[in-house]
Amino acid sequence: MNGAPPLTAMPTGAGLRPHAGPALLVLEDGTTFRGRSIGAPGTVTGEAVFNTGMAGYQEVLTDPSYRRQIVAMTAPHVGNYGLNDADMESDRIQVSGYVVKEAARRPSSWRAEQDLRTALADAEVVGIEGIDTRRLTRHLRQRGAMRAGLSTEVLDVDALLEQVVAAPPMEGLELASEVTTPAPYVVPAEGQRRFRVAAIDFGMKRSIIRYLTEQGMEVHVLPSSTTADQVRELAPDGLFLSNGPGDPATVAAGIATTNALLGEIPTFGICLGSQLLGRALGADTYKLTFGHRGVNQPVLRREDGVVEITSHNHGFAVRASSLGEQVDRHAFATADHGVVEVSHVNLNDDVVEGLTARDVPAFSVQYHPESAPGPSDARYLFARFADLLERTQRGHTGNGAAPSGPSTRTGGDR
Repeated sequence: MNGAPPLTAMPTGAGLRPHAGPALLVLEDGTTFRGRSIGAPGTVTGEAVFNTGMAGYQEVLTDPSYRRQIVAMTAPHVGNYGLNDADMESDRIQVSGYVVKEAARRPSSWRAEQDLRTALADAEVVGIEGIDTRRLTRHLRQRGAMRAGLSTEVLDVDALLEQVVAAPPMEGLELASEVTTPAPYVVPAEGQRRFRVAAIDFGMKRSIIRYLTEQGMEVHVLPSSTTADQVRELAPDGLFLSNGPGDPATVAAGIATTNALLGEIPTFGICLGSQLLGRALGADTYKLTFGHRGVNQPVLRREDGVVEITSHNHGFAVRASSLGEQVDRHAFATADHGVVEVSHVNLNDDVVEGLTARDVPAFSVQYHPESAPGPSDARYLFARFADLLERTQRGHTGNGAAPSGPSTRTGGDR
């Protein structure tokens, strides 16, 4: 492990020219949208989802958690400020397809290094504009996220629909192996090293690594197939479970590694990492109807009633009742790892948004505290992880309370 791989620069535009011409989007229930191509020519299938963020489109495009998805933006005008190296969350655009009401013809920002259309074309990503994204979003909210096809080549509805129904659904897809690092690497701590952390990469965003290193953590990024013994060889102070795409039930290696290390190494999980922690604790996961994807989701922190406005990108969640026997209002006795609290809940739909183990040093959140894009209400969780590691080094085995985060508004417990 000789250091992090170099950042991949934005393409210069010397590759594919943006394709101009008609494009077709077909959902698996036969719903059809015709528009104009804004990216590369081609035909793709994937799960159609929507993101409600008004900005942050580059972070969405390059987030590995969007693997095998056709992402529709609800904001009516996308691409205004272009794309640049600094805001890349991975080394490439990850979405299978991209859907907007209107794509900016040219960016207007001193930070812009490339326009949206050229970036999609260079990444060989098919895009479409000129459709009614409000209609699409309402349809997905009512019917749920579903398979879809997007093409500039197959413009016959029945022919494209045939490809869509033959594509695999998101349930049952193991995608972490497609986006994980192929080999381990190390990112040094900023300033003095306080901790060594083993971070299992299931599709980890670069901003997460940055916030871990800001806490004085030397981050050893490991492939998704890493075993518990391989983690132990590093003698880490902590274990981090990253975000990532696909069905958490299929990430067998990650679940097994987490289960083996619970109680041995302090653990923090984000997004898919939260689902894997839940499954390691004995819980089931399930698919949400249309998921949470956006930057303004209200989450109740049950410990003190504070409501955090948070950034989300998940289509699966932990089923709280499957953790074990309920021992109090929000806590459950697991079979092997003591009592676990549902520490955070989404105020829109009561979905589990965080877990805290009382008897082993482990906690997680379903949302994205690194908030790239999004608000910074939950960034205190990286400091909480550092606090957990420090207390464990001092011999305190309990999980303890989280450092208080910023309050945007308060709400009562549910």
